[in-house]
Amino acid sequence: MQTQLAPFIRDTTAGREAEAILRACVHCGFCTATCPTYQLLGDELDGPRGRIYLIKEALAGAPVSRLTQLHLDRCLSCRSCESTCPSGVQYGRLLDIGREVVGARVRRGALQRLTRASLRLLLGTPWLFAPAYRLGQWLRPVLPPLRSLVLPYRAPGPAPAKKGTRRMIVLAGCVQPAMAPNINAAGARLLATLGIELVAARDAGCCGAIPMHLDDGEGARAAARRNIDAWWPLLEDGCEAIVITASGCGTQVRDYAHLLQEDPDYAARAARVALLARDIAEVAIAEKAQLAALFAGRGARGQRLAFHAPCSLNHGLKIRGVVEDLLRSAGFELTPVADSHLCCGSAGSYSLLQPAIARPLRANKLAALTAGGPAGIATANIGCLAHLQAASAIPVRHWVEYLDEQLQH
Repeated sequence: MQTQLAPFIRDTTAGREAEAILRACVHCGFCTATCPTYQLLGDELDGPRGRIYLIKEALAGAPVSRLTQLHLDRCLSCRSCESTCPSGVQYGRLLDIGREVVGARVRRGALQRLTRASLRLLLGTPWLFAPAYRLGQWLRPVLPPLRSLVLPYRAPGPAPAKKGTRRMIVLAGCVQPAMAPNINAAGARLLATLGIELVAARDAGCCGAIPMHLDDGEGARAAARRNIDAWWPLLEDGCEAIVITASGCGTQVRDYAHLLQEDPDYAARAARVALLARDIAEVAIAEKAQLAALFAGRGARGQRLAFHAPCSLNHGLKIRGVVEDLLRSAGFELTPVADSHLCCGSAGSYSLLQPAIARPLRANKLAALTAGGPAGIATANIGCLAHLQAASAIPVRHWVEYLDEQLQH
């Protein structure tokens, strides 16, 4: 695609990156076939090709409006288009640049600014979110509207009895400890059976995805720096990797090298952290033979599950088929899921900001997931889990919880 960037961005790092991405796009339109919002809305400007055109015009200095911003806001950032694109267009990076440029030129309305600021504060601050969410769980039985917003409380199981011979850092996350505390607990027990101890860094916090998706790029960079500072002493003390049980967070941590590439104090450490970030599925699959031996004789023996592959796992981390392999090795029977590449509509805070799009996407996803009659749904990301469970008649849980249960029996 021919480009002519405006002087305000032409000679910047972001401008050079955007120009390279734009030149890679040949406008073939393959991406529209796998774009959830284009399929739902049928508007070219609500598909990757149309949004690329809008971003190109904005970077060229053309006028932008709230309508431009709306079409960019409607993107789920699922990156399904990247998996489809024959030219390897890095659409996700271009979208981040485009949103920042448009956001600097189009002032949001007061209500939008207040909503986004409130979400950044509440979701990204565990000491605020945890008591608020716990209150919602207490009130859930008597206030029906909360049943679509708050998961029922599930206490975390016991900590592993033994310390492992190998050590890895675990990202606690910001909302997951309050919403589903058993996920990291189950992950710790699962890896403990493989001789791996998970260690949490006290001063680590939000991975930065929440501020990044809510108009606060500097907040995302600050979160990355805080986590790197918290993890670095543990890495120097021999921890092998950083284990992440939420694939959305994993995608963000893998992007630290890019996020802090212009920071002379953090660029090198950010690059190392990004290389050491591991989704828990990657850690478990490396020990598949040992796991298979542990499950021998006490596996699930044909229990039927449907697996929802989060976009962050499928298209962001590009981890495909690994969780399914682990579930099958534990004896679960996986039911077929049509259009498994499509987004469920969660996309972090998207389901709160764009409910008119998120809800039909969820309905379509649940129809596909339950078509095979599974007893439960497994997934790999807390956002997807909460979004799907709010409308699902069958349990939705993280896949590590299903494996952990089998090992405890």
